[in-house]
Amino acid sequence: MKQISLTLRLFLIGSVLVAASGWFALYEVQDEIRPAVRQSTEETLVDTANLLAELVALDLQAGTLSQGDLAQVMAAYGKRRPNADIWGIHKDGVTHRIYVTDARGIVLLDATGRDVGRDYSRWNDVLRTLRGEYGARTTEEVPGDERTAVMYVAAPVRDGERIIGVVTVSKPNSSVQPYIEKAQRQLLILASLFVAGGLGIGGLLSWWLSSSIRRLTGYADAVTAGERPAIPALPGGELNQLAAALDTMRARLEGKAYVERYVQTLTHELKSPLAAIQGAAELLRKDMSPAQRDRFLTNIDVETARLKSLSERLLHLAQVEQRRELDERVPVQLHGMVDELLEGLGPRMAVAQVSASNAVPPDAQVRGERFLVRQALTNLLDNAIDFTPPGRGMFVEARPGPVLAGTPTIAIAVFNEGEPIPDYALPRVTERFYSLPRPGTGRKSTGLGLNFVQEVAQLHGGVFRIANEAGGVRAELILPCG
Repeated sequence: MKQISLTLRLFLIGSVLVAASGWFALYEVQDEIRPAVRQSTEETLVDTANLLAELVALDLQAGTLSQGDLAQVMAAYGKRRPNADIWGIHKDGVTHRIYVTDARGIVLLDATGRDVGRDYSRWNDVLRTLRGEYGARTTEEVPGDERTAVMYVAAPVRDGERIIGVVTVSKPNSSVQPYIEKAQRQLLILASLFVAGGLGIGGLLSWWLSSSIRRLTGYADAVTAGERPAIPALPGGELNQLAAALDTMRARLEGKAYVERYVQTLTHELKSPLAAIQGAAELLRKDMSPAQRDRFLTNIDVETARLKSLSERLLHLAQVEQRRELDERVPVQLHGMVDELLEGLGPRMAVAQVSASNAVPPDAQVRGERFLVRQALTNLLDNAIDFTPPGRGMFVEARPGPVLAGTPTIAIAVFNEGEPIPDYALPRVTERFYSLPRPGTGRKSTGLGLNFVQEVAQLHGGVFRIANEAGGVRAELILPCG
């Protein structure tokens, strides 16, 4: 079974927490809406009942309540049509019911006109108020159906300190239910938006963390593959510190391995020329003919030059291998550079009896570090001269190369006439210290020239390739256009 990634697990845990907290908050708030609205309604009913108690007090004292204006007012009140829009809810009728009882709890006046003369003394609103307490009750018109519940609030009618009656104002809960439901719907929408926003933010954070981890993983994979990638620029100080720490660790580990590898390979490569020089020096201490002495002195010169070349090329290669970017990126004109190189190599080509031609277009140019491009071309020309038989030739040309990472390139090719590279050696010619015997002398080179060319190509974001063609070998250095 495929293991769930860390970022996905964090996202799922965060989603569950956000959804649970959002649901809990919604449940708690919705649970508080209904009693809060009813409490507010009850507070309004208290004020209304006490106001009406003061209005009916004189008529109730005089015993003229039923003949007063209040009966007509209450009848007219029940017929009113407010036609009001309250927060998007239409109200087209009044819902208050008002009734007045005497000190015994007998109904003297009823806004509905249906319960006049009935005994309400057992109802809590009347009973408690006559006792001098706060009188209120909630009664279901249809028993068991909470939707038919009506809230009753009473206020005492006084004659001095004596309670002579009760005024009760009622309001059905169904009249405020639309407002409760609307508030709950709006709250549900807001909670849904909150949860969706939380999940969206969590998704973005998970994507951000996953993307950063992938970039760090890609950086580590590139280092493992032997590349020299740049430190990824990551959002967030901690991630940048982690990337810097990884790069420092890479540099130190590579530096240690690099030194160990070079010490081993350099020691191996130095054994042969040092042994030749030592052997020649020991023989020169003996008596020998001038011709023999010249031959051994020549061997010492050759091996000394080999050691010098090896040390110089190792130095150049080490400098390139430890670099991650170019010191400069400038247009480099190729035709004039190739002319200069061929002119400098003229004496050597004359000794080797090799001809050369410059077929690079005058306007051809690449963008990069001039010194490295020149050194790479020098190595390619040196190698071509070594493997071109006397009487044969070589040429340099440049043409448009492939597009690499969206960048157009120039392919600089050095072609030399001669024997093809053996199949077993073709994949290894760019390996460090790997070299084939030269056709003329049978000697091997340092094996660093083509490796250096490959490193220069990679540092420029280009490619180096070498292949056999009809009549010879073609080496191409592909670099970004200038």
